Amino acid sequence: MSTPSEAPTPIELHQRQAEARLREHLQVLTGHVDVEPHETRPSAAPLWLDHVPGIPWRRTGQDLVAVIDPVWIAPGSASARMHASQEVLREVAPHLVPHLQPGERVEATHDGLLVFRLHHTGHGARPVRLQEMAYFTLEALGRLGGTVHNVELGVGWAPITHRTDEARAIRMATDGARHSVAQRDFQPVGRHADEREAVISRRTFAAQILIATVGAFVLPLVLLFAAYALGLDISGVLYWAVVGALAITATAIWAECFASLDPTPPPPLPEGADGDAPPASAIIAAYLPNEADTILETLDAFLAQQYSGGLQVVLAYNSPQELPVEADLARLAEEHPGLVVLKVPDSTSKAQNVNAALRVTTGEFIGIFDADHHPMPGAFERAWHWIADGADVVQGHCVIRDADTPLARLVAVEFEQLYAVAHPGRTLLHGFGIFGGSNGYWRRDTLQQLRLRGSYLTEDIEASMRLLLAGGRIVNDPGLVSRELAPPTPTAWWRQRLRWAQGWFQVSLRHLWPLLLTSGLDARRKLGVLFLLAWRELYPWVVQLVWPLMLFLAWRDQGIDVSSPIFFFLSLYIISSGAVQTLVAWRVAVPEVRKHTRWFAAFALANVVFYTGAKNLVNRVAHLKQLRGEREWVVTARTAATDGTAAASHPRDTSRKAVA
Repeated sequence: MSTPSEAPTPIELHQRQAEARLREHLQVLTGHVDVEPHETRPSAAPLWLDHVPGIPWRRTGQDLVAVIDPVWIAPGSASARMHASQEVLREVAPHLVPHLQPGERVEATHDGLLVFRLHHTGHGARPVRLQEMAYFTLEALGRLGGTVHNVELGVGWAPITHRTDEARAIRMATDGARHSVAQRDFQPVGRHADEREAVISRRTFAAQILIATVGAFVLPLVLLFAAYALGLDISGVLYWAVVGALAITATAIWAECFASLDPTPPPPLPEGADGDAPPASAIIAAYLPNEADTILETLDAFLAQQYSGGLQVVLAYNSPQELPVEADLARLAEEHPGLVVLKVPDSTSKAQNVNAALRVTTGEFIGIFDADHHPMPGAFERAWHWIADGADVVQGHCVIRDADTPLARLVAVEFEQLYAVAHPGRTLLHGFGIFGGSNGYWRRDTLQQLRLRGSYLTEDIEASMRLLLAGGRIVNDPGLVSRELAPPTPTAWWRQRLRWAQGWFQVSLRHLWPLLLTSGLDARRKLGVLFLLAWRELYPWVVQLVWPLMLFLAWRDQGIDVSSPIFFFLSLYIISSGAVQTLVAWRVAVPEVRKHTRWFAAFALANVVFYTGAKNLVNRVAHLKQLRGEREWVVTARTAATDGTAAASHPRDTSRKAVA
């Protein structure tokens, strides 16, 4: 902050103006300015709701306390905020009573909170019902004359048990609501008296590696021999299960490869005014201690973008300490009116940064990027073709731009396999795409309603599944290129992939059954969901059964029949995941990667020798971590930290909790 003798900087001046506008707005709700009451509602069923509001609930257990914390955010700001007064909430509370069950109650507190005592309605229904109460609170605030577009709601809850009386539950639920406000996603955060953080150490990590490798080999082998000793030979069932698994995976890979050879081109723009390019925004989410060395270069790349509708660039970042680069960012914001530099002080995740940035974006569609991305010239023009055609999200093609080490070259080819083959191929086969976290372009209204949920390690995949459930449309365009950095070390690669794998598993646990049971998806899409969320998680364990099964059969039959189906499908699988898939990736790769034919040959060999096995191991370890309750993660390293400390040593984000 400036001293009294210094003139305020443009950023400080903007903050003061935002706070003044917010005080002006809140005078309406506190009764200091007369205004005719009117009804300003949220949309009929906001996408952050997991269920249509108004369904009946059945009591299933003891009561719980819920706390809703309404916070007004100043227009054009992410940090200027004020809590509601008790007078306002006393007006809101009567509007919520019709939505309560007999014996439940709600009251407004002096510190600007709505406190509920609610009946327990089951683990699955509980967060949905609390979402409903948040929705009804927004409705009530709208009736009082406020605009719900400037409101963030924190929702916390805690059970009342023999160990937790109502007063303690209120304190715990209030803590949950404060945490929920910072997430900016309207999601309830639960607190329990007996909750404990999982202890993470070298010993627990070594145990997980041991279980995922030796255990995944020894335990099935022991089971085979034990069952055989008892007169039960289960190898036949296991044999055909493994053969079927390999056949299914090989078939899916081949189908993706053929589908990706003919990607869908961008649709033509509508005629007339509907085809005119609207304003667009780019949100760059950054954790600056990790990306301070690259962020100025990234901003230069975005500021050089040419887009006929006008492009706003928003850098939304968090940092645990002040950094020299922040002064450079402030100067850059002064020089470029289209650049907004937004520090999100209470953020600990990419999702929070993106959600905060939504408050200051002006574009009709929004591109989301990590801090090392450089989109190709004309990226927003190309994305507009898809948005104008009715897509809610278009996911582009991410390319590695620093393939100067053996690991980076592996990842460069892998990204071609992923973004140029698997993603577009699956989109055509399954009838839906996924948002990959970066180089994805969203219709603003969709993103504003959906929000990213920071409680998931892969908030991008989680948002994709919720959008699919809501009937949204995600398309894939391999010609929409953005270039990024590869993990610089094997350790960084491991941590990145472990986070991805655990995040996918979280999403599978949360969304598999709702997606399979909904009537809104056809059989084709449900098969795609089954492949992505179920088969993807089972496969790393199933394929590991090949080796104990072969050893058992060799012992039982005094040798191995190389003409058996398992060898045929094992060979087919190796060829599919190696030579054929890599060949197709080379065929459709971007020119700067495709010209390195040796990289593709080395990748095909590495896949057979160790790389596929390493990725399967990562998935098995991720499952063990999730089942053990570990939620800690490390931001993917991009460069060395500016203070000379290794980027991997920066504090881990321990704020991500599973949604109750």
